Amino acid sequence: MNVVDRLIEEHVLRTAEYVELLKLADNQDVVAQLADEAVRLRKKNYGNKVFTRGLIEFTNYCKNNCYYCGIRRGNQHARRYRLTKDEILACCVNGYELGFRTFVLQGGEDPFYTDEKMVDIIGTIKKKYPDCALTLSIGEKSYESYKAYKEAGADRFLLRHETATEEHYRMLHPVEMSLDNRKKCLYELKELGYQVGAGFMVGSPGQTIDNLAEDLMFLQKLKPQMVGIGPFIPHHETQFAAEPAGSVDMTLYLLSIIRIMLPHVLLPATTALGTLDPKGRERGLSVGANVVMPNLSPVKNRKQYELYDNKICTGEEAAECRGCLGNRVASVGYELVNERGDYVESL
Repeated sequence: MNVVDRLIEEHVLRTAEYVELLKLADNQDVVAQLADEAVRLRKKNYGNKVFTRGLIEFTNYCKNNCYYCGIRRGNQHARRYRLTKDEILACCVNGYELGFRTFVLQGGEDPFYTDEKMVDIIGTIKKKYPDCALTLSIGEKSYESYKAYKEAGADRFLLRHETATEEHYRMLHPVEMSLDNRKKCLYELKELGYQVGAGFMVGSPGQTIDNLAEDLMFLQKLKPQMVGIGPFIPHHETQFAAEPAGSVDMTLYLLSIIRIMLPHVLLPATTALGTLDPKGRERGLSVGANVVMPNLSPVKNRKQYELYDNKICTGEEAAECRGCLGNRVASVGYELVNERGDYVESL
């Protein structure tokens, strides 16, 4: 059995087989075969539904200095902001009226938001919107912190691992950061009962096919409920400013592979895809993705949450953004729905 058929049949491969599969990314027959199977699986498990996640980027302060990130602490030109609890709640009011049933609190690792503050914000949102899911994307914390957020009502946690290879991790991060700790956090989140999201950049500086194969092996072992991948896009205030962006086509190929590996996974067509390709999100939905993440953040702050250059939708009101996405989703035969969009367990 060849490597393509084996992935389709068994949903798991070995590292060397993922390397072999990734080397077939230019073979249009293979690309089409995997995309067809990915779409079949997403329709089997989720029908034509595309789920929305209302993104609230509530702080662009970050104590970390990741070399690829526009809001790293070393960027002296970033215009920093923090949303108050009332501003965050106002985003939720707006989002709920527009049909969002998942809110995502995303920010840099900002010590200003203590566990006490986060528990208060989480608890208030869940009390006001008991029919909504709440996702956190706030980085590496202690087991105790994650436990406190879960007990306050948080349902999901996004923590992209960025790369599963130590050597590559060291190229992208300062010495005080640890890949082992990142992975430990993901396993602790799973242990605590969160729906967990991991993921990585495609085409980040120094990344090899072997690195990508290790990323897939890590996802295969972790079995996250969500996977967020997108092409690397450079930011002008980082040491990688002159590096080329990642490949849209390779990202799309990987989306199909991940859908087949993890048939029930919640898989976003990311903003980064839409930034590099005007039809990027539609193309993502057409190869197995089933989630989009429109922005509910105040328009006055959106340009300040600049992880990479030329990010789209920074000037749109949330209603405009959602309306535009609804039309884009419909254009490729899917339906944007007003549901929580929970992970469907395997039968």
